[in-house]
Amino acid sequence: MASETDIKEILSKITTATLTTILLKKGLRNVWIRGAMPLKPDQGRIVGRAFTLRFVPAREDLATPASWSSPISTRAAIEAMPEGCIAVVDAMGNKDAGIFGDILCARMQKRNVAALVTDGVVRDLEGVLGTGLPVWCSGAAAPPSVAGLTFVAWDQPVGCGGVAIFPGDLIVIDNDGGVVIPAALVDEILDDATEQERLEGWIMQEVNKGAALPGLYPANAENKARYEEWKKQQGH
Repeated sequence: MASETDIKEILSKITTATLTTILLKKGLRNVWIRGAMPLKPDQGRIVGRAFTLRFVPAREDLATPASWSSPISTRAAIEAMPEGCIAVVDAMGNKDAGIFGDILCARMQKRNVAALVTDGVVRDLEGVLGTGLPVWCSGAAAPPSVAGLTFVAWDQPVGCGGVAIFPGDLIVIDNDGGVVIPAALVDEILDDATEQERLEGWIMQEVNKGAALPGLYPANAENKARYEEWKKQQGH
């Protein structure tokens, strides 16, 4: 079983696009979190375990500013986030209410949370960007979360961007968005992902040399043999 350090080191070099292909070969088609895109350019690639939070539609007796002081609140959930986790927030795709603003994001940054991923939106955009917390979301909106959502739980299974995510699942995020790797499949994915990325790198080299795609992508027997020879030369 790979250590967390090894997992992060390996997957930090693997694109989410490659991971979706690997997971597809394992029979998992629904792994890309819809609506969660980088809030700003050049946030890099981040790997971490999912710490989940869940909203439901707003109910007038519960979704009030007073609820922010409740034991069941986003504030309390942030204090439970372990260092290095990726906060994955199921906001039901609501784009009319910002789930987190600058103060909450600043606290997450201070707690060394790796990133925030949500199918919803944030508020206080300038302030959120100023915290330095990497955020993947659907944009920004001025109204607070209680304008459209009720916070109900953390560290439970959620459906973020139409994807089932369980606490402890592995999240990889980059410029193409976020992908979930089920916790039980992480070790199995590592070797496959590294090999797939290496193969596609070789194919790209061949394309840049002028090679045609038929028989190259996907590779036929002749090109597979050429690739294996190239790997030997590279010491793989």
